[in-house]
Amino acid sequence: MSRQKQSPASTAGARLCVVKRTFTITRLWLRVCASQWRFKPASSTLPCYVAPCSPHIPHDPLLERICGYVWRDIWSGLKTHFNMTTLRQRKGSKGKEPSPAAELQSQQHNCCSEHHPEKILHGDWSWGAIIWTSVGWSVSVGLGLLCCIYVATLHENDLWFSNIKEVEREISFRTECGLYYSYYKQMLRAPSIQEGLKELIHDNLTESKRTINLLQRMNIYQEVFLSVLYRLLPIQSYLEPVYFYIYTVFSLQAVYVIALYLTAWLLSGSWLAGALTGVWYILNRVDTTRVEFTISLRENWSLPFLALQVTAITCYLRPQLTTLQQKVMVWLMYVTTFCFCLTWQFNQFILLVQALVIYTLDCGDFLTTTQVTTLYLVQVSSLLSVWFLQFCNSMILGSLVLSFIVAALFIRHCQPGVKTGSLVVRLGKVLLHSALVLLLTVTINYLAKKALQLRSDEHIFKFTKSKFALGPTRDFDASLYLCEEAFGLLPLDTLERLAGTLLLYPYVLTLLLLCGMLVAAALHNLSRPSRGSTEERKGAGEGQVAAFRPDVVYNLLHTLFYGLLAFSTMRMKYIWTGHMCAVAAYGVCGTELWTVLLSALRCNTKLLLRLVRYVVPVVMIGFLYYKFWPKLMEELSELREFYDPDTVELMTWISTKTPKQAVFAGSMQLLAGIKLCTGRVLTNHPHYEDKDLRERTRQVYQVYARRSPEEVYDILKAIGADYVVLENSICYERRHRRGCRLRDLLDLANGHIMDGPGENDPDLVPATHPRFCDAIKTDAAAYNALFTRTFQNKTFHVYRLKKKRKKNTKGSSEPSVTQ
Repeated sequence: MSRQKQSPASTAGARLCVVKRTFTITRLWLRVCASQWRFKPASSTLPCYVAPCSPHIPHDPLLERICGYVWRDIWSGLKTHFNMTTLRQRKGSKGKEPSPAAELQSQQHNCCSEHHPEKILHGDWSWGAIIWTSVGWSVSVGLGLLCCIYVATLHENDLWFSNIKEVEREISFRTECGLYYSYYKQMLRAPSIQEGLKELIHDNLTESKRTINLLQRMNIYQEVFLSVLYRLLPIQSYLEPVYFYIYTVFSLQAVYVIALYLTAWLLSGSWLAGALTGVWYILNRVDTTRVEFTISLRENWSLPFLALQVTAITCYLRPQLTTLQQKVMVWLMYVTTFCFCLTWQFNQFILLVQALVIYTLDCGDFLTTTQVTTLYLVQVSSLLSVWFLQFCNSMILGSLVLSFIVAALFIRHCQPGVKTGSLVVRLGKVLLHSALVLLLTVTINYLAKKALQLRSDEHIFKFTKSKFALGPTRDFDASLYLCEEAFGLLPLDTLERLAGTLLLYPYVLTLLLLCGMLVAAALHNLSRPSRGSTEERKGAGEGQVAAFRPDVVYNLLHTLFYGLLAFSTMRMKYIWTGHMCAVAAYGVCGTELWTVLLSALRCNTKLLLRLVRYVVPVVMIGFLYYKFWPKLMEELSELREFYDPDTVELMTWISTKTPKQAVFAGSMQLLAGIKLCTGRVLTNHPHYEDKDLRERTRQVYQVYARRSPEEVYDILKAIGADYVVLENSICYERRHRRGCRLRDLLDLANGHIMDGPGENDPDLVPATHPRFCDAIKTDAAAYNALFTRTFQNKTFHVYRLKKKRKKNTKGSSEPSVTQ
């Protein structure tokens, strides 16, 4: 009997029959193994056949041989079976451990690209994944170094920093930058590290007639750390201290770009998003950083750590992290938050906005209680660590963010049923919950400030009230901030520049799409019945709108909240624009935006979606290179040179012609440079976070008001001044409009009518004395009796205060003055 040739269909049917039988046997075998060993196959790798360890389960060689022959087909059947039965398993597993099928489906949903970085974390060590991920990391480091070299070159080309004198280099550290750098210089000049720290803790040079703890008052631990590092490293012979300092700050810009790169990569699943983020950050340098001309500014130290913290939070909120990975992310969040808080005095206000983001996520039921509590405690522990290092700085304990976190956690503990009931009931509970948190926050903060007698940060609240017309507008401190362009509203030309680099358009589209998804997801979460297993959900992934992950929600609210902050205060735009690049790149390289667009065009296929996600960012990067590379080369070819001969002359005169213990009074900005270049004692300085210092600054500035020479002399002598420096640029200021010039602010605070044509408030009265800074130059007898001109050039006039000596003649009330 001859064998008949079987058709392909019959062969395939027979094979399918074998696969089904083997699949059934294998599934039964895995169930028995799972019940005996508590074994759960990893969802990211192929399950391997493990010999049974229990004596109750016999070894089956036949089954092992069958599995060896057809294992690929079995695994395909397992995946198909898991995908088909996921819904049934979810319905039948209330309060139980998540099934492997649910984990597999969750991972398949969240892995958006073929070589997602999380595949490496979960054990996919295939050559393709390793090479692709290595290329992504290499590109991130390359873009970071490119940004670092770019800003360093701009700084060199703008000042010719390598060729100017040391005093000119120090003068280039303008305003408060010079003050901070002076402590780095002071630590290096100290005989030892211990002596340098002692001088900082017991400082009597920064504020005359006062001894203050600089480590408590200011955020200068970075200067201390760098000075110690420079002393210890064997680099003194070939690297000057100033270059070690500025190169460190520029290197942090590389860290900043890498952090934004990783955030975009984690969100989209493609390192092309990170590459696009880095390119956008560099091209929008004017709006993303100002490090090249404000090197020592505190934000240039802190924002890279904030970006790293956002990256750590993004990774922490991703699903399918192991327990070890979650612990590592929590520690990374703590370290980065701690470094951020340690390096910027405005940390409490930035963390307050972030705490509001976390609270919103909690109210929308996007995070579990464990995640919310962890994020809050990371902020609290970081702030308390900084509080300890800053010698129990009361400004931290009295901060709004600590009061808010305590109130939020306490009200949450007292209202465990806030997420139960129907949609309307839950919305009402959330509103009531928020009102209670707000009320308790204000109460705790008020009591804390009363107990601590804290008034250091009241100028911030005065500024906020004046900015939004909630309080008086004549307050000198608030007006000083309001009249600065950096604290005004965000100019519209910023949006024009962002649109010119193609950043604004994908950002707005992504924002609109994600906001719609946010509203839908929040309503879905609030309308579903509460479940007992809510707290055990991994990353709050189950039962929510499938396409909206917690890490995406966090970054959406982060960019929204800090965007509002940037629009209200232009100086805060540098927090927003960097993260804006990452969100826009996520929109270009992620699946959400393209899925909607391709679905609208009725051509949404997996192949086309993958093609678009890879081709569009490459095309955009190519277009940006073609358009902006010549402009960057032209910008880098422009050579300038530092030129400020009047200030150099002043600093040289002070260093050579005045005693080392002489006390100087003047504007905050100039005095910071005097301390750096000459080491002389100051009456006031730009670090404005102290109530007594603000009052002293207002008194010193009376030299630009309409006050009598006797009043000015008494004020300056009371604070120990020996010399006063008057600046023509302030006395005859034209930079600001009428009402915002420093002399106008002083006139308003003193109740005097302002200079020049224009309206005045009816309660203002004419001053009885001429403006001091102008009248003293007339050499009138009343002024010459109290002040002696000792230095003069086109910009500065320096006067020495004479010593008063009362006459011994009885009945004579007129004081005499000696040199």
